[in-house]
Amino acid sequence: MTKYALKCVISSIIILPILFFSGCKGKEKEHKVEEKKDAPILGEYILKFSHVVSPNTPKGKAASFFEKRLEELSEGRIDVQVYPSSQLYKDNAVLKALKLDTVQMAAPSFSKFGKIVPQLALFDLPFLFKDMAHIHRVQDGKEGQKLKDMVNSKGYIALAFWDNNFKQLSSSKKPLILPEDAKGQKFRIMSSKVLEEQFNVIGANPQMMPFSEVYSGLQQGVIDGQENTISNIYTKKFHEVQKYLTMTNHGYLGYLVVMSEEFWNSLPQDLQKAVVQAMKEATAKQREYAQELNAKQFNLIKEYARQSGKLEIINLTKEQKDAWRRAVSKIYPDFYDSNKIGEDLIKGVLATE
Repeated sequence: MTKYALKCVISSIIILPILFFSGCKGKEKEHKVEEKKDAPILGEYILKFSHVVSPNTPKGKAASFFEKRLEELSEGRIDVQVYPSSQLYKDNAVLKALKLDTVQMAAPSFSKFGKIVPQLALFDLPFLFKDMAHIHRVQDGKEGQKLKDMVNSKGYIALAFWDNNFKQLSSSKKPLILPEDAKGQKFRIMSSKVLEEQFNVIGANPQMMPFSEVYSGLQQGVIDGQENTISNIYTKKFHEVQKYLTMTNHGYLGYLVVMSEEFWNSLPQDLQKAVVQAMKEATAKQREYAQELNAKQFNLIKEYARQSGKLEIINLTKEQKDAWRRAVSKIYPDFYDSNKIGEDLIKGVLATE
């Protein structure tokens, strides 16, 4: 017996017992109409949100916030189920899963879109962004919308940009104070043409390597250094197998939250609006979480350096940072081609105040 039929039976017993014996088929139909009209059907839509990090990271905490908020805004009609720590898919497989609608939402790093929307490598360009506020103005402005539209044209729904933070440089060989200090050193990079050129132009040797292998690579001397955000450096203990950490803020690491197009199109307009609103609020929270965690974990790294004496943290002067900027910005024209990043996007960022 369905819940609607049960309600019908109960109401019949209360209102007019004799109708119980005549059946309640007609009443059941009537109650179904009233139920849809007057009260939401709980769990009418199931939204599986797959991501690769732990629940206590900025991305993980924001996903949990989104889950709670969307269920509130949809009055339970959308049942959000968050799967952290690659429980369902790794980032290199999740875009295909979204196409198949086996998951409905994910937040991969920009590099995972390299083959379908290479223009997202805009965020890999070194020293393109002044600070986090500049990045957010770009992401929330016309350049960010252009990039979302490119992703949408590939059969996804691009919802929001989420932060990790700025990247820093580390090495076990020598302090990285000027660009020439990197010459000849082997640095681990993600799969990215921009990052490859970034190190080539200063005479370093970029080495593509899975993130899971970086610690052992540094420990065993397979690579000399790496670039990463403070949260990645701290949680993976890279600072414990490096001698020098230079605070360059040279590049940005972030994510794009995307939804299955099939799932989006299945939602009525009111629930689409709820998704957009919940994502807007979750994005604001995620940016707060990322900034807070970055500051907290940098303090922990500084404490490790002070107590152990094994790590030197280098803060660049304006003149030293400018030398890095001049050296690596030479690669910008190499990506003016619209099939790579595009001159309009790069110059649009430079023009954004």
